[in-house]
Order: sequence, then structure tokens, then C-alpha cells
Amino acid sequence: MNGTLVTEFLIVGFSEMPHLRVPLLLSFLSLYMAAISGNLLIIVTISASPALHTPMYFFLVNLAMVDILCTSTILPKLLDTMVGGRTISYGGCMAQLFFFTWSLGAELLLFSAMAYDRFVAICCPLHYSTWMGPRVCGFLAGIVWAISLTNTSINTSLVLRLPFCSSNVIEHFFCEIPPLLKLSCAPTQLNEAMAFAADVFLAVGNFSVIILSYGFIVASILKIRSAEGKQRAFSTCSAHLIVVSMYYSTVIYTYIRPSSSYSLNKDKVVSIIYTSVAPTLNPLIYTLRNKDVKVALRRLLSCC
Repeated sequence: MNGTLVTEFLIVGFSEMPHLRVPLLLSFLSLYMAAISGNLLIIVTISASPALHTPMYFFLVNLAMVDILCTSTILPKLLDTMVGGRTISYGGCMAQLFFFTWSLGAELLLFSAMAYDRFVAICCPLHYSTWMGPRVCGFLAGIVWAISLTNTSINTSLVLRLPFCSSNVIEHFFCEIPPLLKLSCAPTQLNEAMAFAADVFLAVGNFSVIILSYGFIVASILKIRSAEGKQRAFSTCSAHLIVVSMYYSTVIYTYIRPSSSYSLNKDKVVSIIYTSVAPTLNPLIYTLRNKDVKVALRRLLSCC
């Protein structure tokens, strides 16, 4: 098959498990509906509550927007493949790759911005209003979206230059860099090097910054004398750490290896975590463990 003749790809998805098609279809449909409704509710609640117009919730709104972008890029097509539409056009595949990689990079960077916000709030409270003012928050959010956009533009462009000659069957449930590199009949060392570099910077680098920040945060929390103050601080930080640990570990596992080590079943399970499960759990984790959001949510629902 000549690379110039590839007009569509065949997505394997979960076709090797026909006996689980209906349960999986219902599960992914539920995850998608929960992710969209939960993240939209977060955005509406924070936007409608002046008391929540603080840096922490500003970044939480950005995170909800990223999660909506991620799930809307992946899950509708996944649901379509499970009911028979297993092909995706070449342009559609590249678009899916572009928007997914954009959301992935933005989420990784947002976690660092959120960790910095908690670091300043707990370790340097007297400087919080200055160091985390509206202009600073807007600048950080702009940097997050711009860097992630640059990253996805570079990696998608590198994939666009590859010819696909051996097969057009994607052994995955969406268009992602590792399975696409396996289909190319041209050398992919540059693609793998760029994906590795992006992972080192966006995942390993940011995760290291977050761990360092939380080292200082924990040290500061232990100095708080009141038990209530410690509990409030730990409650705010633990929610962030749960999400961060789950997300970073799966992304690092997927992108820091060469494409030749890609495993169909194992990698699909890992990908489900950061494409479907994490975006669905984020609103639940941040809402159920946050008293301010729960109060604002009750007030919003009582008005409806």
C-alpha cells in the first residue's frame, strides 16, 4: 500500500472481545456522559459563584475545559467504532491526534500550575495576592495552552510526513502516536525522539516539580498547630495528588518507551485511564473533597 494512497485507517478498538461489546459500550457511554456533565457543572458552578473566583478555581475551570476537549476527541469516535463504524479518515485521524495531544499536554502543565498555586497559598500566604494575582493566573494559563499547542503542532506535523505502507490497521481505540508509528514504513527515530523529549518535559519534568512543591507543602502543613488547619490543608492537597499520581504514571508509561515495545491489550487498558477515567473522576474528586465547591453547588441547584 503506497503511503500517498492511504485515505482511511481501520481502528481495531475492542473488536477482539465481541462478548464484552455491550458492557463496554454502556461503560464508555456512561463515562462520556459523566465526564461532560461533571466538568460542565464545575465550570458553571465556579463561574456563577463569586466566592470561588480565586486562582485555585480558575485553574480548575481550565482543567474542566481540557477534560471536555479530551473526552470529546476520543469517546464519540470510540462509541461509533463499537457500533460498526470502525474506519476513520486520514484527516480525521490526524485531527484526533492533534486535539488529543493538545489536551494531554495542557492537562500535564495545568497540574504544575495548580501545584504552584497550592505551594504559594500554603508556604507563602503573605505573598499570595501578589504572586497569584489575576494577571499572573492569566499568564500561566496562556503559557499552558501555548506550550501544549506548540507540542501537538510539532508532533502531529512529524506524523503527517510519514508514509504508511505496510498496513492501515490501528491496533488501538484511537489515533495516538505509538500505534501510528508502528504502521509507518519510514524511519521513525525523529518522531520517537520528539515524543520522548515531550514526555520528559511535560510528564517527568512537571511531575518532579509537583513532588518538590508538595515536599515544601507537607513541611509547612506539619508546622500548623491547629488540627483543623492541618486537615483542611491536607484535604485540598490530597485531592490534587490522587489525580496527579494516576495521570502522570500512565502517561509516562505510554510515551517514554520506543514504539516497538507497544503492546495492544496492555496499552489500551492504560490509555483508558488517561482518556476516559481521569477526566470523569476529576470533577468528583475535586467536588466531593472540597467544602467550598459543595456549598456553591448546593446554592446553584437550589436556585434552579
